[in-house]
Amino acid sequence: MWKKRISALVLLVLAYGVAHFAYINKESYRLGLDLSGGTHLVFNADTSNLAPSEIDDAMTSLANVVEKRVNLFGVSEPIVQVETGGVIGQTDHRLIVELPGVTDVKQAVDLIGRTPVLDFRLVKPGADKLTDAEKAKATYDDIFVQTGLTGRYLSHANLEFDQTTYAPRIAITFNDEGAKLFGDITKANIGKPLAIFLDGEPISTPVIQTEITSGNAVINGTFTVDEARSLVRDLNLGALPVPISLASTQTVGATLGKGALDASVFAGIIAFIAVGIFLIFWYRISGIVATIALAIYVALNLALFKLIPVTLTAAGIAGFVLTLGMAVDANILIFERMKEELRRGLDLPAAIKEGFHRAWLSIRDSNLSSIITAVILYYFASTPVIKGFALVFGLGVVVSMFTAITASRTLLIAVGAKGNSKFARFFFSSGISHN
Repeated sequence: MWKKRISALVLLVLAYGVAHFAYINKESYRLGLDLSGGTHLVFNADTSNLAPSEIDDAMTSLANVVEKRVNLFGVSEPIVQVETGGVIGQTDHRLIVELPGVTDVKQAVDLIGRTPVLDFRLVKPGADKLTDAEKAKATYDDIFVQTGLTGRYLSHANLEFDQTTYAPRIAITFNDEGAKLFGDITKANIGKPLAIFLDGEPISTPVIQTEITSGNAVINGTFTVDEARSLVRDLNLGALPVPISLASTQTVGATLGKGALDASVFAGIIAFIAVGIFLIFWYRISGIVATIALAIYVALNLALFKLIPVTLTAAGIAGFVLTLGMAVDANILIFERMKEELRRGLDLPAAIKEGFHRAWLSIRDSNLSSIITAVILYYFASTPVIKGFALVFGLGVVVSMFTAITASRTLLIAVGAKGNSKFARFFFSSGISHN
């Protein structure tokens, strides 16, 4: 018996440690957009120019590029994911971006959608002979001709400062293909201007002094430090692999999100108290054990939410609150089986043993069906909200099997109930009956 009580004590100490871990640094829980506030953006991806076999890779690459852009802006825990939908015969590909803490939609769209276009152009033959009046009417396409050298050939870009003027400038390095192309252009056009265009506007028009085969160049312009740093960042990130257009936006204010979080936590506390009161009132000592097991269940779940980590949304917390009731289903089944064994005349230790043994198959099958449902829901869910609900629900079912079977049995046996007296049978029975 003492071994059982020591095991129960170890279990309670471990549970306290888990609860402490779950409670400290509450800010480290990952909250969804609806609880933390932020911006939800949906972009339509134009995959019309891609072969069907290329779409998945392109969308994955698109998500990676957008995620890198978002991360550079220091957005906490952004969610970037691809979503596929549509009707039969037509498949739409969308990019879902959730930015907690960002409530400025314009800033968010600029942050994601900006695609700098860098290209190098030579002056058209004869353009230098245009009169001032003709130049005033001419477009850039009338004066310059594209060389085919663009930002696509960039290897990387760095922010530098001119050693004489201390003005910011951008050093760029081409990849092997770009270096060869750059070398051919400079070799064939020594003494001619090579204009550098950014997003269709000339930012610098240096004159080629010599052939450059190293693949290194410097972009000079009237940049501020912030502009140069921003340009370096965008050039390093490169162009989006798939054109996107903004389809919808949704902004959740921080105050509204906090209100939803507070309401969800309050609902969870009320649910725990209500379930605990019912268990203790109806199942007495067994109910107290089940309530302690339920507390262990809550602590374990919260610790898992923090460790995995799970992005908690209002739907996810609703799923967790739902599992609070389901977590005691197994206990109730066990206690009812114990009552039946007591009625058959078994003493308390034997009734407890038989109660757990005979209830196990029903508990296993019931929870297994719930887990299968959660897995299917998670796999086929088309939105993060439903996936979050399925994940929290599935975790809750798995953890409840541990707490209802292992924790409850350890604690119940540690109570040391013996004999078959009316007093003992009353406190280990349920409802208004004495056995």
